[in-house]
Amino acid sequence: MGATTSIHAAASRWLATLALLCAALLAGCAELPGGVQRAHSEAATDVAATPLAQLAASSTPDEQRHLSGLRLMPHGPEALAARLALARRAQKTLDVQYYVVAPDESGRQFLRELRDAAARGVRVRLLIDDLHAGQLDDLLLGLAAHDNVQVRLFNPLPVRGEAFQTRLLLSMHQFERVNRRMHNKLLVADNSVAVSGGRNIANEYFMRSETANFIDMDVLSVGPVVRGLSEVFDRYWNSELAYPVEALVRARGTREHARSQFDAWSGEGGAVLDFGVAAELSSQTSLALRFAPVSVFADDPAKASGAAALPATAMDSTLLMMRAAHSEVVIVSPYFVPGEGGLRLMRTAIDNGIQISVMTNSLASTDEPLAYGGYARYRTPMLKLGVSLSELSPMPSRKLDMIGDTRSSLGRLHAKVAVVDRRWLLVGSMNMDGRSSRTNTEASLVIDDVALASAALALMQQRWSDSHYRLRIAAADDRVEWIEPDDDGPVVHRAEPHVSWLSRLRLGVLSMFVSEELL
Repeated sequence: MGATTSIHAAASRWLATLALLCAALLAGCAELPGGVQRAHSEAATDVAATPLAQLAASSTPDEQRHLSGLRLMPHGPEALAARLALARRAQKTLDVQYYVVAPDESGRQFLRELRDAAARGVRVRLLIDDLHAGQLDDLLLGLAAHDNVQVRLFNPLPVRGEAFQTRLLLSMHQFERVNRRMHNKLLVADNSVAVSGGRNIANEYFMRSETANFIDMDVLSVGPVVRGLSEVFDRYWNSELAYPVEALVRARGTREHARSQFDAWSGEGGAVLDFGVAAELSSQTSLALRFAPVSVFADDPAKASGAAALPATAMDSTLLMMRAAHSEVVIVSPYFVPGEGGLRLMRTAIDNGIQISVMTNSLASTDEPLAYGGYARYRTPMLKLGVSLSELSPMPSRKLDMIGDTRSSLGRLHAKVAVVDRRWLLVGSMNMDGRSSRTNTEASLVIDDVALASAALALMQQRWSDSHYRLRIAAADDRVEWIEPDDDGPVVHRAEPHVSWLSRLRLGVLSMFVSEELL
């Protein structure tokens, strides 16, 4: 579920629910509570004696302690197992920040582990963007009723207790604010080991969905970068846009009742996912890591309020890095809407001899058709400039088994990765589109390491690319063609593959009503 899900997916539904909007205008304008008390807190520093801190220290050679230890996690099941292992091993603190925590198998298992950690005396701070959290109100209130757990909702909608679509419609009088979402994804255990990247907490991010699964990327990190990530978390946690769940959701009984409701929902036990990096986190030996300098690019949380004169955004810093390229820029982004400014940057780069490659979703694989429509406006100009474009096929390749069993016929790209000059690797939550640039808050790591950049490139070019269509301009009539790899030879498509003409028509019509500013 991308950050654009809220606005893009709802856009088509809004057109069919104007009557409900009129009812919303007549229903009065809900407002957020005032005078909310927020206890200030910060990441723990007395963590050196914790098992995770000691594991991080024992995994770091003395001559590399000024660098950060890193591990790419492209496999969905391993990424979930790592998060659960960190929750189980934490002794002091768990700082958790996500755009979406779904009420499915993965969400229940994850929140249950947070509860169990708190029962051991671990301080748990859970920060979730409020847009999709309305369906979790009572459960989050029940989790917060446990000792040592604090739950805050970021940039909340003024309406609660309604279905997602209704909450949006009843909040349109605050559209400028509620359109801005916290898209960051982060877990920090004992201020010693962190997981950041593109994944939310839901089945489809960990290859557990029966209908569709996301191809994604996370990074496990130790060392100096973890302190930087904790500082980012603290800024969001202590922001005026972060509301304690108790200030928003009315309790329907005692704290004991709320706890029992949460415990009944979350269940007991669950499979212990002890493999890959999770097995190493559970050991007393060491982690297999690559050490490199790392920078944290993160938006100020005030960006979600629409405040002016903010520091450089995550997108600004990323574009500066790309402008410094000497030979090559490779971008993987599920939603890629460059805009006229981005097109100019690509033209300048190509004129300077820089190769640009972009990998994104096809219309058949995307969960955000309107974002694809925004990208399609620039598809032909990019190809004519010489940009190498490829789009993910919804049919997973045999090579995707290295990412995890998709358990479905539909694959979707969700990773946000870029490689510059085969040296700089960017992994984070940020899409290359206007929403990430102007509207949502984002965070990314920029890693200076040839080996990790090469590993990411190998993943993209040798494995992911086998499940992509390669795009080109037909010499005969200047139309875009999609070249699909096949065992019997490439198949050429003259329109978006594996979608009906009606779907293309519907997208064309809807795109006329949605400004690029919303994409």
